Amino acid sequence: MRRMTWLRAALLAALLGAGSLPGHADSPPAARILLQTSLTAGLAHHEARQVWESLEIGDDLTLQREPDNPHDANAVRVLWRDRMLGYLPRQDNTDVARLLDRGQTVQARIRTIARYRNHRRKLEIELFAPLTAGPTPPPTIR
Repeated sequence: MRRMTWLRAALLAALLGAGSLPGHADSPPAARILLQTSLTAGLAHHEARQVWESLEIGDDLTLQREPDNPHDANAVRVLWRDRMLGYLPRQDNTDVARLLDRGQTVQARIRTIARYRNHRRKLEIELFAPLTAGPTPPPTIR
């Protein structure tokens, strides 16, 4: 598992500013930054078991803050098609929680799906920050 370093967080903050570029909220992402990969915590306690066979590598996931969680003030839910799979692990959620609290978009998708002989499940996800394309400069007249 990789955590976002201070330098990566500073770069992300500088590139994203307060959100998408003015006048370009609807423009598609031109690129994205991989923030981290994480295993999903709590798969046995939520709906992962019921939807496990339908999950596919590359499926988009939704990240949702849960600031009132009594066990972790930085809790971030991981959802697939509005079904709760689990949470970002406590050791990996602080930076993501801050970004979400600031209104930043953080995209997630399934990277690895595994099931072990002892019936334990492993779901590794990738988290990205989208970068929107800036305005096209006017043509230069010579």
